[in-house]
Amino acid sequence: MAKVGILMGSKSDFEVVKPAVNALKKFGVETEVRVISAHRTPDEAHEFAANAKKNGMEVIICAAGKAAHLGGVIAALTTLPVIGLPVKTDMMGGLDSLLSIVQMPAGIPVATVGVNAGENAGLLAAQILGVKYPEIASGLDAYKAAMKEKINADDKALQDLL
Repeated sequence: MAKVGILMGSKSDFEVVKPAVNALKKFGVETEVRVISAHRTPDEAHEFAANAKKNGMEVIICAAGKAAHLGGVIAALTTLPVIGLPVKTDMMGGLDSLLSIVQMPAGIPVATVGVNAGENAGLLAAQILGVKYPEIASGLDAYKAAMKEKINADDKALQDLL
């Protein structure tokens, strides 16, 4: 079974992370959700990253706000794909988090989704896994077809009103 590690720098980030967990569950992907801080628990971050493959992880999502170093720290310690999930902050509305995550140095790539875009983080992880797991790819095809049908139905309903 496919497995995604989901880390958040603070428990208060769980509301942002929850849509990622839900999206992955739709496709039958197992998740391991943890609170690990790049700054306050660096030893735990290192241990998680160093053992991620051995523990069955295939993709890691890292949610963090402000300095948002979690994704970069994890990406520095593993060759697994890492997805950064910037968390909205009071100071800059999440722009600080977003810029911290996307501006990784050469050699430490972290794919990044929008601020508080937990669902997209989960979907991106599923798409990465879909390369290896045909059942996840099929589920994503069905998901996108359903989105298309909904938009087409909404458009038809709007046209009928005009």
